[in-house]
Amino acid sequence: MNTPDRPVPVPASDPRQRARVVATVMIATISTILSSTIVNVAFPAMMQELRVGHDTVQWVSTGFLAATTTTMLATAWGIESFGERRTLATALAAFLTGSVLGACAWSAESLITARVLQGAAAGIVQPLAMVALFRVYPADERGRAMSLYGFGVVLAPAIGPAIGGAIVDAFGWRSIFYLSMPFAIAALAMGWIVLPDTHESPRRTFDWRGLALLVASLVALLNVPIAGHRAGWVSWPLAGLAATGLALATAFIRWERRAESPLLVLRMFGHRAFAAAACVSFAYGLGLFGTTYLVPVFVQDIAAYNATSAGYLLLPPGLALAAAIALGGRLTDRVDTRYVIVAGLALFSLSSLLLAFSGAQTGFWWLAAWLVIGRMGLGMLMPALNVGAVAALPPADLAYASSAVNFVRQLGGAVGVNVLAVILEWRLGVHGPAAAASAFHECFALVTLAFAVAIIPAWSVRKSGR
Repeated sequence: MNTPDRPVPVPASDPRQRARVVATVMIATISTILSSTIVNVAFPAMMQELRVGHDTVQWVSTGFLAATTTTMLATAWGIESFGERRTLATALAAFLTGSVLGACAWSAESLITARVLQGAAAGIVQPLAMVALFRVYPADERGRAMSLYGFGVVLAPAIGPAIGGAIVDAFGWRSIFYLSMPFAIAALAMGWIVLPDTHESPRRTFDWRGLALLVASLVALLNVPIAGHRAGWVSWPLAGLAATGLALATAFIRWERRAESPLLVLRMFGHRAFAAAACVSFAYGLGLFGTTYLVPVFVQDIAAYNATSAGYLLLPPGLALAAAIALGGRLTDRVDTRYVIVAGLALFSLSSLLLAFSGAQTGFWWLAAWLVIGRMGLGMLMPALNVGAVAALPPADLAYASSAVNFVRQLGGAVGVNVLAVILEWRLGVHGPAAAASAFHECFALVTLAFAVAIIPAWSVRKSGR
């Protein structure tokens, strides 16, 4: 399946223009990433007010990530059909609408709906940011560009949970939806001025059938663990849902292979380096979003932290993540990417293993130290992973490669939060209140295993693309 011909991106020569583009996409991404992680400190409060368990409240995060996963694949089509400016403006307008609905939510269902709308907008913004950066930076400066962009992007969620925790304790969980709105409004105004308005004419047909199959398969497969927990791990409802999800996923893949304008260009996965980077991206999303879900709940349920303290616990690792991205960008421009990625995966595996042996008596700063180790690993490998993923592909495939890599990472996040939350609910029921910490330990052990396994494909990710 060949993608339509499109012009090869030409790097911008004006440093001021580059700075404006970086600032615009950074602020836009900050608004969406803030909303993706800041809700985690509010889960216990949501569960108490809405009277739901982990298997329901996890959809507040999973719904966001699943929607992000889906719409990421529409980014390339949106940019080609409407240009970067209009695509960003539409996404941010939808995000602001979802934020208002989230603040006004009256039930778990309405809250999840608002989060799905936010996630759908975030799925457009994040890969668009990478496309815009790669458009204005030459290949030998992209590692530095990604580190500059990544530093600002991860600094906000590093500070966000601490602020969010204090806001939850002072004003309730609904107030956190207002925190990211000023960033979205600012990015919308800046993007209308800075980003180009060029697009292809005539516009390509959008792959609505592929989108419908993708959404249906994700909904079915993400409900499989919930069906197993509620109906039994050996039951007809579980078997039927799993079979339906696999059939829909197979139909999606078959359709994408022959679609005229596919959402997911599957031939890119024929490149060994890209396929390997996709595997690592999946593990990255699973670990980052999975532990970001587990840790605030763990310290509030097991160590009796309030939301403010849980937010502060995430501050040091968040700052470490921002600093490590800057280091990772420099290493990516100088060292073979696979060494950087493997080192990052090893550090996060160690972090998860240490958390698997933590408990109510583990001190605040020890927990923060274990998290810092893992976030340093994630920060190191992020620029190398992004650069290594596209190295094997022609420049004309940049938008599709960006969307696909982000798609796989967010898919890993959705699966990670979904599976870990259901396993947590299940194991809490097995162990009982007296041994609740053991349920969390088992979840952290699963994350450790996932990252250790991801080291295997990481050896195939190289900056040269060979």
